[in-house]
Amino acid sequence: MEPTTRRNPRVVLIMAILAVVLLVVAALTTAPSADAETSRFYNTIWSLLPPVIAITLALVTKEVYSSLFIGIVTGALLYSDFSFEGTLTHAFSDGVVSVLSDSYNVGILVFLVILGVMVALMNRAGGSAAFGRWAQANIKTRVGAQLATIALGVFIFIDDYFNCLTVGSVMRPLTDKHNVSRAKLSYLIDATAAPVCIIAPISSWAAAVSSYVEEGSGLTLFINAIPYNYYALLTIVMMIALVVMKADFGPMHRYEMNAVNNGDLFSGNNPYANASDDEFNPNGRVIDLVLPVVFLIICCVVGMLYSGGFFTVDSGCYMDFVTAFSWCDASVGLMLGSAFALVFTLIYYLCRKLMSFDEVMGCVPEGFKAMVPAILILTFAWSLKAMTDSLGAGDYVAALVNSSAAGFKSFLPAIVFLIGCFLAFATGTSWGTFGILIPITLAVFPLTDPLGIICVSACMAGAVCGDHCSPISDTTIMASAGGQCDHVVHVSTQLPYALTTAAVSFVSYIIAGFVRNAWICLAIAIVLMLATLAVIKRTSANKAA
Repeated sequence: MEPTTRRNPRVVLIMAILAVVLLVVAALTTAPSADAETSRFYNTIWSLLPPVIAITLALVTKEVYSSLFIGIVTGALLYSDFSFEGTLTHAFSDGVVSVLSDSYNVGILVFLVILGVMVALMNRAGGSAAFGRWAQANIKTRVGAQLATIALGVFIFIDDYFNCLTVGSVMRPLTDKHNVSRAKLSYLIDATAAPVCIIAPISSWAAAVSSYVEEGSGLTLFINAIPYNYYALLTIVMMIALVVMKADFGPMHRYEMNAVNNGDLFSGNNPYANASDDEFNPNGRVIDLVLPVVFLIICCVVGMLYSGGFFTVDSGCYMDFVTAFSWCDASVGLMLGSAFALVFTLIYYLCRKLMSFDEVMGCVPEGFKAMVPAILILTFAWSLKAMTDSLGAGDYVAALVNSSAAGFKSFLPAIVFLIGCFLAFATGTSWGTFGILIPITLAVFPLTDPLGIICVSACMAGAVCGDHCSPISDTTIMASAGGQCDHVVHVSTQLPYALTTAAVSFVSYIIAGFVRNAWICLAIAIVLMLATLAVIKRTSANKAA
């Protein structure tokens, strides 16, 4: 049965590639459109076709690179009205080349590479192995290992990119010792990335949301919306409950059982197998892992403050801490902070004589090689987003929101949540979803209206939910990289958990639309989440019996 299972996705993939080839051949006889906005596909439901194709192929074929590329080509075909020349130009010049020319994206890629190098250095110096030995002696259970992972993820609330890779590199030795599957580790990383950042007032996400509100009231609105951010809060509740109750279900249960019973952490493909290196210095200590990570956190925080103008004198005074964070550029801050941390780590390991200079330099290409899968997927995901933007997908969804805002007033938070989920899932971006939905919501409701605060929170929750579920989300991609898990495996095992939380959040937003009391509604939402998990656990146990 296994060869057949593997063969079917390949057939589907070949058919999809042939379909795209036929579209390209047909395009040779079609005249190009003079203007993108005059294309018959602009601002229509067809603008959502490229991400739908990419996501469907990725889930069916278990192969993400070609799936994303087919989605990019499909978007370029629609944008150019099936012009062969226009398709090539748009896919590469306006897609791949454009996103790799964007300074923000390049900064994120540099940050990824530097973190990959730091992880390689920490492994080679023996810091990771020493931490694994310490953790094995002090954290005795799988539950403890997973709770420690959650605690570190909550502690690193500054930025989701930083969270994903740092938590993964630090906690992998510990979770591996206790046979926690890489799929479960990636879920824990992903669930403590965006969901934690979106409820942390001092984070790059808070800064992004606050920037859409004028007159300096953005941070106040963000804080008021936190109790209504059901998806983020319930994700944390669900994650802890899953670990404590041992209530894994769906595909994740199979991966966890295989890890526990057979010691197989991957249950299949390990895309990072060739990047792993078992050589390490036996003289490494826990401080050789902890000190570089702490310095990395401090440097990244300082870097984000610097990018926000915290150290710049304006009108005779320095900018305050909160304002600097609200104006920070996460890409610049993380890039500069990680660069300083890398220099510190190099000097520290050389002074400790844990590695020679040649060994230190050898970790540079090794770290880059470890990040190649994440870099490739990120590049294709950004290019796919460029295709959907050029087709007016955001304008199409925005028009749907505006047309439905007049009626169903009490149901509007739940409706906004669903639209946010769909838009973020299709485009793979939370911040882009914020930019579309929050201004529309604030145009419908004034800041003084409690329902407006609930709807803004629903925008944020829906964006995080869709981002959490989407295979083309950069945060999801980096959670896979942080846990060194096959990307499609991470998405397929996480999806049932995310959808369960989304369903409870949807019901909670319906209740909030009528009750409009933050703490009463939050208490009801938490009870619903725990009750749902209890029912799922009992149902799964009955099926197993």
